[in-house]
Parts: sequence; structure tokens; C-alpha cells
Amino acid sequence: MDNYKVILFDLDGTLSDPKVGITKSVQYALHKMGIDEPDTDKLECFIGPPLQVSFAEHYNFDEARIPKAIDLYRERFKEKGMFENELYSNIPLLLKSLKEQGFTLVVATSKPTVFAEQILKHFEIDKYFELIVGSNFDGTRASKTEIIQYILDKYKENQLCDFIMIGDRKHDIIGASNTGIASIGVTYGYGSYDELRQSNPTHIVKSVNQLKDILIGSKV
Repeated sequence: MDNYKVILFDLDGTLSDPKVGITKSVQYALHKMGIDEPDTDKLECFIGPPLQVSFAEHYNFDEARIPKAIDLYRERFKEKGMFENELYSNIPLLLKSLKEQGFTLVVATSKPTVFAEQILKHFEIDKYFELIVGSNFDGTRASKTEIIQYILDKYKENQLCDFIMIGDRKHDIIGASNTGIASIGVTYGYGSYDELRQSNPTHIVKSVNQLKDILIGSKV
């Protein structure tokens, strides 16, 4: 059994379900850019990846339009969108158990660090995390590979086998693979089983309870 010591958690789609806040903020930005999208379900693809990637992939925005779209998104998101969000069932209990078992917990998200900090504080789970790492407002350190590597550099005393990344999208698993650490794909978020499987995670789980079994089991 692997003996992980530092657990990296994605935020959106892994710790919390941010669908309402993210999709409505994307909808707001698109409307301001002259595009009406009444069906927020079609905007679920924005949950997880960096915004600049999603606006380019799904709406063909070029380098000139992407910063404007992101500014508009954040206009609504920081006012109300970040709080249109809810924790997945049993997440606080999982974090409490892991902390009690002596794990070091870290958040690794493509969301700007300052937004992640506010969300975790809002849900009163910030106390469980030793470090919260996200992207920068200027668009740098946005890829999950860069974010994970930044975290690894903060824990140079640990070996790569001590780390594991948990997330719901392929970007989380690919980032873990690129940096040489283990990963768990969770299917209760916004990535499909096929998306996760094709990214070749160390494990795939369908519930928070299964996640707990793997992580606590690694400590036994």
C-alpha cells in the first residue's frame, strides 16, 4: 500500500460543486461580449480548466478578447458567483479525518488563489489546509502542471512518492503525471469516467467515501 503524506485537492468539482456560480458568471461574460447562451448546462465545460483555455476552446475567443471575457466573468464572480457554491457531502468529515491522521493537505486549483482562499474560508474548511495554491490574476501559473510543480517546490524535503493529486478533470490527472506524482480521479465532479480513465490516474473513485478508503488505507 502506498504511504502518501501530502494530499493535493482540486477545488471545483472535487471539494465543492460550483456549477451555479461559474456557469452564471460565464453566461454574464458572454452576454456582455454579445453572445447569449440561455442554457447554463452547456457551460459546465468551464468548470475545472483555466478560463483562458475554455473561452478559446469553446467560443474561439482570440488573445485580444480573452482578457476582456475573463474580466467580465470576474466582475460577477467576485460579487456573488463564488458563493453560489456548495460542498460535496462528507467533505468536511473527510478533511477532518485526514488532518487527524497526520496528512498535510494542500489545495491546488486553477482558480485565482485569492478566490480559492475566500471560498474555503466561507465554507470554514480553510483550517484544514496548510497551503492554498491557485493561479495569478495576470493569467500566469494557470495550468495544473505549473500549480502542482509550485507546490512540490514548497515541499522539497518530501519525495515524489509522498504526494497524490485528487481532481475531477483530465487537467488534474495530466498535471500529476507531468510532475511525477500519483493521482485519484473522482467521477462525482464534472469529468466523465472516460475522460479520467484516458488520462491514466492511479485510482478512480465515484464517491467521497471511496476516496476516504483509499487515503486512510494508505496510512494503515
